[in-house]
Amino acid sequence: MEKEELKILAQNLANPQGEKGVEIGEMMNATNIGMTLESIRTLLIEDDENILEIGHGNGDHVKNILSLATGLKYKGIDISETMHNEAKKLNKEFENKAEFVLYEGKKLPFHDQTFDKIFTVNTVYFWEEPVEFLNEVYRVLKDDGTFVLTFGQRDFMEKLPFTAYDFTLYNNDEMEELVSKSHFKRMKTSEKEEEIKSKTGNETIQRTYTILTIKK
Repeated sequence: MEKEELKILAQNLANPQGEKGVEIGEMMNATNIGMTLESIRTLLIEDDENILEIGHGNGDHVKNILSLATGLKYKGIDISETMHNEAKKLNKEFENKAEFVLYEGKKLPFHDQTFDKIFTVNTVYFWEEPVEFLNEVYRVLKDDGTFVLTFGQRDFMEKLPFTAYDFTLYNNDEMEELVSKSHFKRMKTSEKEEEIKSKTGNETIQRTYTILTIKK
């Protein structure tokens, strides 16, 4: 891939736009589904909980969440209008259980202590003010709630050519230090590995990623 193509890919991974964005959304769902489902498992979702996902992409996995328990209310939030519209389209049958909200990426448009469980997969690289954003998550999470933050480790991510543009990468120590600067008090780190198809071609690559389980 040429430099310009890599830049466009990086921009679309951060904020998918238009027809190309729809394609990127499908690809992201396919390559991230392992991380997403593992993150959802880590949440230990129970009946009647309010769930928030930050950066829902095309939302093709929302049906998996809603099948885990009864009485769930899911909210997905994204900065991409393309992904917002795509997620609404793909989840039309769940209109009374799943709501998708478009936002500007900094302030979460919810009241304090709204959610039992919050999770985000592969979005932390794009947070402009990560500590402030973590404090926003803290604010909307209930006192006994759980926040799961999942990201590709720096050593792995650095090998992907598109991460040279608009990505801020972290290893486990850097991420734990970041979280410790926020209002959150407790966290548990879990490392995972999986084989995925590359975003820039057909080859398969071994991805190392981390799931942080964070509590107040």
